Amino acid sequence: MTRPACTWRSAARTDTGKVRARNEDAFLNVPEKGLWVVADGMGGHHNGALASRLIVEHLAELPEGSLPERLIALRHCLHALNRRLGHDLTVTADQPDPVIGSTVVALLIDDARAACVWAGDSRCYLWRGGRLYQLSRDHSLMQQLIDEQALSPQQAARHPAAHALTRAIGAGEQLVLDILEFDVHPGDTLLLCSDGLYQSLTPDSLGAALDAPSPSLALQRLFDAVLEGPARDNLSAVVIRR
Repeated sequence: MTRPACTWRSAARTDTGKVRARNEDAFLNVPEKGLWVVADGMGGHHNGALASRLIVEHLAELPEGSLPERLIALRHCLHALNRRLGHDLTVTADQPDPVIGSTVVALLIDDARAACVWAGDSRCYLWRGGRLYQLSRDHSLMQQLIDEQALSPQQAARHPAAHALTRAIGAGEQLVLDILEFDVHPGDTLLLCSDGLYQSLTPDSLGAALDAPSPSLALQRLFDAVLEGPARDNLSAVVIRR
């Protein structure tokens, strides 16, 4: 396996924002392993923070190997966590029927090949050749309305439950993960982020930030832009560049 540390640089950050009392997001930034993750917890109180933290802690322990081997291990890890969050922790929690779950978007890279895995509405973007591509597809009611009822994004956004998740770790007995494998090129910049970041920014703003000369500067521009506004949600991001 070609070690990715020689060619990939990254920067990561999370912020509570201006409204929420606590931060339920978590991230993993391990360029030497070619592994990056953003998780956005849900459930209120400490449940969301617990779920997102468990995800990043367990994924940090994934074994090395080829990209296909690591992808299998990552999937197995997330399915095991889905069972644990959906059953073991729920039935022993103090509150009746608590929600303990989290979105996840994870990126694995080995040399010139990458795999993105996600559940929920945390996203993966690619900035390549001056163009922004959204690689992940939200698992939300809003996206479902767009796909199934051919509504415009503006029409779907008016639904009162538009941002309700249709998939997440811990949200149901059966977890279905989406996986996208693709080639990475010199000069590519990738962004993993929670909805608290991208919902406050236009695609043009995202692209302008990712065009910065370094991952750390791109990250600073992203957070500065969001925190200049109301920043009603927790926000997290990892910027990765080859």
